[in-house]
Amino acid sequence: MLNKGDLQEVLALALKHGGDFADIFVEEKRTVGVGCEADKIERINTGIDVGAGIRVISGETTAYGYTNDLSLDGLIEAAKVVSHVARGAERDVSVKLSEVRSNLDFVIQERPDQVSIDQKVELLLKANKLVRGYDSRIKQVTVGYGDVIQKVIIANSEGEYVEDERIRTRFIVNAVAAEGTTIQTGYNAVGGVAGFELFRENNPEDVAMEAARRAILMLQAQPAPAGKLAVVMAGEAGGTMVHEACGHGLEADLVQKKLSVYAGKKGQQVANPQVTVIDDATLKGKYGFYRFDDEGTPSEECVLIKEGILTDFMYDRLTARKEGRKSNGHGRRESYQHKPIPRMGNTYIAPGKEDPERIIKDVPNGLLVKKMGGGQVNTTTGDFVFDVAEGYLIKDGQIAAPVRGATLSGNGPEVLNVVARVGKDLGYTIGTCGKDGQGAPVSDAQPTILIPDMVVGGTAAGDVHSPAVQRDGQGPAVQRIRRI
Repeated sequence: MLNKGDLQEVLALALKHGGDFADIFVEEKRTVGVGCEADKIERINTGIDVGAGIRVISGETTAYGYTNDLSLDGLIEAAKVVSHVARGAERDVSVKLSEVRSNLDFVIQERPDQVSIDQKVELLLKANKLVRGYDSRIKQVTVGYGDVIQKVIIANSEGEYVEDERIRTRFIVNAVAAEGTTIQTGYNAVGGVAGFELFRENNPEDVAMEAARRAILMLQAQPAPAGKLAVVMAGEAGGTMVHEACGHGLEADLVQKKLSVYAGKKGQQVANPQVTVIDDATLKGKYGFYRFDDEGTPSEECVLIKEGILTDFMYDRLTARKEGRKSNGHGRRESYQHKPIPRMGNTYIAPGKEDPERIIKDVPNGLLVKKMGGGQVNTTTGDFVFDVAEGYLIKDGQIAAPVRGATLSGNGPEVLNVVARVGKDLGYTIGTCGKDGQGAPVSDAQPTILIPDMVVGGTAAGDVHSPAVQRDGQGPAVQRIRRI
């Protein structure tokens, strides 16, 4: 990695022709991926990616360049290119870097680079065997393991210098069950900012068996009804709802471009007073945890909606500068090849005070969602749609038959405004969120909530529902989250 003197020289050169701000993001990323398919280990991938991205902001214009040549000469060449975004007279610039430290101490107990490939392979083979032995109707099993060790140095023309290491580990199981012409899948995943200790906290055998159980359950499930129903989203379903219903619309770049339904509504009521929405990247161990964002800003808890009132948005440095405020630590990027943009970290609806079981018992007829799949949202309108991976009918306050093929759709602000009850539990899921061609690891959560009237799309006879969001993803306002 580079020393401070080299970085100071590169930053000064980047601002030689003018410009208001310059920064550099240096990255060394080591990845391991192991995949088991067709009852055998199909792939073992390891790799190292090293490079740096340099950015110059001049007024409303941004120039970004990157290189995998980390020599001083290579960085100087990249800095010369981006420096021309400013067209002023040449000037001498001096940058003095001072290290910024985080107050979030987080120790990886068992680093994944100290665990042999053989141990990682054994983990997958054992999970594969368990799933295949669960039921003869399980025909295909895919098990995946991955870990990432990312070291970064971030420095900018305001004199801030950050060094950080991020380590993430994940484990994924997908089972395919078939009976006659019916085919169903069940998946399960765990992951976090953690090393191999992840598997002391999440038994990989239990993770695998849950995927198998869900595949067989959905094989036996009846087609989901279509129409308007009361919907109870269990805490264990995770927070795809909050991610899709409002998360993207609270990212400041979309707000400033008027591509968010929440633009111009700060200080207004946008949800039921029972609803508080928070993004908190400081939650240790969660998949969206980080000490610093990818611009070197310390992470912080951000209350976005407080008791139904819109209070804040998620900012990176660029969007914060436009409003004359400080970033609140949401500038994230996929790699050194990408410029930072406002992104979520760990987003959740805060728990309420109600007993989750009581909420279900008070519903005479409805749908219980125990696991959600992926989804997408049109941030301009707030319209969203996502899949139900595991759902059940509710009859007279009791959990009844499982159903398959259900989708939920609606409008984010409208749904949050009609949330009738909020449970005291909280359940998390992990995912890779896509935006502007970049993927970012995120976690989201919610308590058990009751939505009295929601559009359910299903495969049973009934009304046909056309989702309000285009599935082809055309247009800059459509965002997606992919469950992993």
